[in-house]
Amino acid sequence: MQVLVVGSGAREHALAWSLSRSRDITSILIAPGNGGVRYLPSAHRVPIDTTDVTGLVACARQEAVDLVVVGPESALAAGLVDALAAEGVPVFGPNRLAARLETSKVFAKDFMQHHGIPTAEYQQHVDFELALSYCERLRYNVALKADGLAAGKGVILPRTGAETFGALEQLRGSGLWQVNQPLVIEERLDGWEASVFALADGKDYRIFAHAQDYKRAYDGDEGPNTGGMGAVSPSPLTEAELSAVEEKVVAPTFAGLARDGMSYVGVLFFGLMMTSRGPMLLEYNARFGDPETQVMLPRLRGGIAEAVRACTEERLSEVEFDWDPRPAVGVVMASGGYPNQYGIGHRITGLDAEGSSDTFVFLAGAEETPDEDVVTDGGRVLTAVGLGADLASARVAAYGRVKTLGFEKAEYRSDIGLEATRR
Repeated sequence: MQVLVVGSGAREHALAWSLSRSRDITSILIAPGNGGVRYLPSAHRVPIDTTDVTGLVACARQEAVDLVVVGPESALAAGLVDALAAEGVPVFGPNRLAARLETSKVFAKDFMQHHGIPTAEYQQHVDFELALSYCERLRYNVALKADGLAAGKGVILPRTGAETFGALEQLRGSGLWQVNQPLVIEERLDGWEASVFALADGKDYRIFAHAQDYKRAYDGDEGPNTGGMGAVSPSPLTEAELSAVEEKVVAPTFAGLARDGMSYVGVLFFGLMMTSRGPMLLEYNARFGDPETQVMLPRLRGGIAEAVRACTEERLSEVEFDWDPRPAVGVVMASGGYPNQYGIGHRITGLDAEGSSDTFVFLAGAEETPDEDVVTDGGRVLTAVGLGADLASARVAAYGRVKTLGFEKAEYRSDIGLEATRR
């Protein structure tokens, strides 16, 4: 089989690596990929942007691709899945209608409310004064969420009245909040976060895995929000808690999709807050998470190819997931200054260093130069992952690999996995 993976991050590097572990996969195309593709012998890059639907469909046809795996939400929002399906190309990912669970916060919150899925109290507003009044009613204990995709800049968690006023002005000024694009304002929940992933084939679903990520830039969960500075898998969820998540959140979601006439194929990521009231749904993501993917897939023996293929053939119930019981810890190394301004073009060292069979490196913001160096080309540069008999051992493995890597002004948190707790 020849597979096309769409995306350019560490998530897509991890997906391609996991796909390559299957004997059935003979070749992997990655569009557009990154400098990490050189470390995958069966893969090569295709210079097509993730939202170039026409180009990606043409590539799939010309290369006689047997399966397409869509990584980022931008491609889903652009209608790539719909276009590929119209050409008869098997594709792992939801169509544009179902992907609105992620691409529209208003749609998602209304869906949760309509189908009785536990979530925070919320309202949607277009008027500034009414929005500010609702925030005041919630004593400014709020989360402000722009309706559409916002490249990670659409959610703000102010702590005071002054911060709330400033955040509302910021969202209005950025164009993320407009008359035709409401702002979702919801009660901020207390508890600890977990990420649960389910695969679906349009007919059935299966819980796949769970993880916990670290969103803040600095140790101790301080500093600004980021795309994710590390993750652990599995999360601290107990079996009883995971059962409650499935009963109250996952099963009602897929039942609601069916009732609303939406077929869902792909992965659905449930961003949860575990509270004293039980699991509460913060958000849906219609794709694999980053950096969660980088810590989940090394634990999946034999790779993800069979599960992905089964989702596109309505036979997910036939697949068994063979999990390594050992936990994984992933540490993101970022460019100095991220998530604000940062430089690029710094040579990354240590990528060719011999690691153990229990460590992995997945590249994101990295590019290959004409002289075959790999240099930084983004904020989050790579994820170093370690497996271990317990969380402490996995931490030792992950940070041991971090110490073999380097680039100018590299930054990373030192506490990933130190406490995979009910933070």
